[in-house]
Amino acid sequence: MTTTDLEAAAASTVEEACLACGKLDELMGGLAGCFARVEPRREARKYITGLVSDLPRKNCWTLAEHAGDHTPDKMQRLLERAAWDAFAAMRAVREFAVAGLGDRAGAVLVIDESGQEKAGEHTAGVKRQYLGCAGRVANGINVVYASYAAPAGHAVIAARLYLPADWAEDPKRRRAAGVPDDLEFKTKPQLAIEMAGEILAEGACPPWVTGDEVYGRDAKLRVFLEARSIGYVLGVPCSFRVTLTAGQKIRADHAARLVPALAWQTASAGQGSKGERDYEWAWLATASPRRHLLIRRSLKDPGDLAFFYCYVPAGRACSFTTLIRTAGRRWPIEEDFEFGKSHFGLADSQVRHYTPICRHLALAMAALAVCAVTAALARPRTSTLARPPASPDDLPPQDPGLIALTVAEIKRVFNLITRAWQSIRHYLRWSWWRRRHQARARWFHQRARLRRRAADP
Repeated sequence: MTTTDLEAAAASTVEEACLACGKLDELMGGLAGCFARVEPRREARKYITGLVSDLPRKNCWTLAEHAGDHTPDKMQRLLERAAWDAFAAMRAVREFAVAGLGDRAGAVLVIDESGQEKAGEHTAGVKRQYLGCAGRVANGINVVYASYAAPAGHAVIAARLYLPADWAEDPKRRRAAGVPDDLEFKTKPQLAIEMAGEILAEGACPPWVTGDEVYGRDAKLRVFLEARSIGYVLGVPCSFRVTLTAGQKIRADHAARLVPALAWQTASAGQGSKGERDYEWAWLATASPRRHLLIRRSLKDPGDLAFFYCYVPAGRACSFTTLIRTAGRRWPIEEDFEFGKSHFGLADSQVRHYTPICRHLALAMAALAVCAVTAALARPRTSTLARPPASPDDLPPQDPGLIALTVAEIKRVFNLITRAWQSIRHYLRWSWWRRRHQARARWFHQRARLRRRAADP
């Protein structure tokens, strides 16, 4: 790389970092109305900036030290006691993300849940349950999310903490965890309906919705979407029953055996990190002209099948390719979970009460949205990829070019110009504060131990 190339790269990096700062300013302007006072709004900006930082752990202690605060009190107050509405903040993030990512006609609303492992039994909604992040039953909480996936990029635009039935039916436990009195038990698909209803009411819902089997097998969610002329391509289990055109009711996996060999078509579910994600696909009609069964088959393992139940609203033109592309747009929410947790502290909060959890989610969504929108705007001018190979024997180009700036790279360049270098006095103050706090905790722990011993017969 020549000196000129380095200078051009540096100039481009500074430009994109400044764009990210401008987008943060824009988002904070949209969030202003969510706060009753200017002080928590300023603290929220510092919290979001800290979430975008390179801190390995993102909780009130680390974020406050990064922000230059003397103690974590202000950050803790922001999450626990300050007057602001987390769900109003999510609406502001949603408006910002949808406007920045654009192309609502080509976008898809993706619904899925993700878990956070938690110790103990006092965090709102915690219990032993299946957690996708762990791939097993573990102690933790689950949150249902909705992501807006447009061709230019994607971001989380809604979230709801899942409150299990045993929590909802335990008044004492609810009060201890700060669960609102009017919050009723809702299944994960019901939470998806609640979020989709809000997004629809705001005019921000794309024409298609996708999700996995948890949501595809729920009839109430499907009816809700159909009644509002929202198309869907929802995953369903192999045991899901469909009625074919001849009137035969059959399981999805049995229906797959009826597909003629020539009916399978190889098509891409969309671009992945290493190129096109190719599968074999088949499309079966059902007794309803608006509903279809879409079947996906692995190219490497023909026995590896996935099933999707599809609905096409009346009057909407739809092709086989449209359904395939919609099914393939479920992967962005997995990337949102990965980026949100590894880069933006989505699962890092050390809070137990319902309101602080929701507030942390809203601020983490804001941090992700700033970088996602910036990356989407920067993509056309930061991608210089060489022409892809046309045959297996092609020689690699001398210069492969550059991929577009990713969300992770936008985060890094943002930190280059926003990192606040604190004085040695600031770091020493925090060292003193941590040691004093830990000494106080140790003293109370020792006293509690003495009291337990004294109480023993």
